[in-house]
Amino acid sequence: MTAGEAALPGGPPAPPRRPTARAVPDRRPEPRREREARTAPGGGARRFVSESWGELKKVEWPTQNQLIQGVAVVLIACLIVGVFLYGCDILFKHLVQRVFT
Repeated sequence: MTAGEAALPGGPPAPPRRPTARAVPDRRPEPRREREARTAPGGGARRFVSESWGELKKVEWPTQNQLIQGVAVVLIACLIVGVFLYGCDILFKHLVQRVFT
């Protein structure tokens, strides 16, 4: 089938075909990337610590009041969840005892 022929009888002409990557003769391989030079042992740890220290300097640390409020919220939430789970435990304990005894 050439570019001007219809794909099906009575249908519109088929679009022209584009050459595939295999048909392109002067495709050149990508140049090899050079590996990074290896550093001395322990240099990675030193770099990690220095970069971590730099990132810690950028952190916006909470004030004392924000810290106290956050701790209070977490403790109250833990207390509420603990009381709820304790109530569920007591309820299911009595339910299971009545069903199986």
